[in-house]
Amino acid sequence: MKNFQFKNPTKILFGKGQIENLSKEIPENAKILLLYGGGSIKKNGIYDQVKKALSAYEVVEFGGIPANPEYSILLKALQVIKEDGINFLLAVGGGSVIDGTKFLSAAALYKGDSPWDLLTANKPTTEGMPFGTVLTLPATGSEMNSGAVITRKETKEKLAMGGPGLFPFFSILDPEVVKSIPQRQLANGITDAYTHVLEQYMTYPTGALLQDRFAESILQTLVEVAPAILKDPSDYAAASNFMWSCTMALNGLIQQGVPGDWAVHMMGHELTALYGIDHARTLAIVAPSHYRYNFDSKKEKLAQYAERIWNVVDGTVEEKAKAGIEKTEEFFHSLGIKTKLSEYTDDYSETGSIVSKRFTDRGWTGLGEHKTLSPSDAEKIVEMSY
Repeated sequence: MKNFQFKNPTKILFGKGQIENLSKEIPENAKILLLYGGGSIKKNGIYDQVKKALSAYEVVEFGGIPANPEYSILLKALQVIKEDGINFLLAVGGGSVIDGTKFLSAAALYKGDSPWDLLTANKPTTEGMPFGTVLTLPATGSEMNSGAVITRKETKEKLAMGGPGLFPFFSILDPEVVKSIPQRQLANGITDAYTHVLEQYMTYPTGALLQDRFAESILQTLVEVAPAILKDPSDYAAASNFMWSCTMALNGLIQQGVPGDWAVHMMGHELTALYGIDHARTLAIVAPSHYRYNFDSKKEKLAQYAERIWNVVDGTVEEKAKAGIEKTEEFFHSLGIKTKLSEYTDDYSETGSIVSKRFTDRGWTGLGEHKTLSPSDAEKIVEMSY
């Protein structure tokens, strides 16, 4: 196991009725900017619960943050923060709203020329305006980590940022919100969380036995509850396990002491930026090809994964490893997730070379757990995903 330092300061309020505790978590003198997405919170009752809990506060609202939070829209929210003297942010939504809020948290205190530099400078963010979250869509784990991904349509870019200054002060997780989530988004959430775990697990053995078991338990739980969630989103027991699995998949715990990959995400982000494909679905497109391309370096963990998650006990290491990749694709298909780029767009023939050029231009010359995956490797993996 590798050396590590771990700190996660986010307070979690989990379970039914926790939204009513909002006022206990926000400073008395706070002037709040309430941020949300397309307005679904006004249909499922969450908005009313939040407003009731914040009745003693001065609250300014900013809605319309889209999936894949758009930079130009966030700049409008940043203007509201500065003009209205906002000193606390509250994200009510899924990963996109929370990621957008993290960007705003950093941008509100940023002294540089352009807030976009927060995404291109490749430096950790050490301070931000305080914020909390009310999670409405389990998937990304953004409610309990310090990372964010922002999209810029004018340049067709999707870039990440993060740092110790971007942890939420608190996050409220009420599994009852799951019952109002559409099937497509439920499938996306399961796929997103599942792939988050794989990025931290599907590397090479390091003797981190407990970390492996943590990761495997999340994968097993997602596999177990997926059918129940898709069949009946109002199943509170299934929703609870689904929601907490999504949070645990990316709150920093399972990545301690082990190598991380994340090349799948880097390639997937480009597919979303180019074609607008749902983030989770880009991961399902890229992951199987990534594992096949890097088979020799990943086969030991792939075989372990096949044994422990899919009960593939017969065959050689190579045979079990190949079965693990096949089982992963089958799982995505069972959720209604397609795993080929050509199933989402007809305009894919140059995608591999575009991704390679973008990686080269950014200096991303060594990705993956060994830092050896080159832009030309990424090109080949994307082409395998057609």
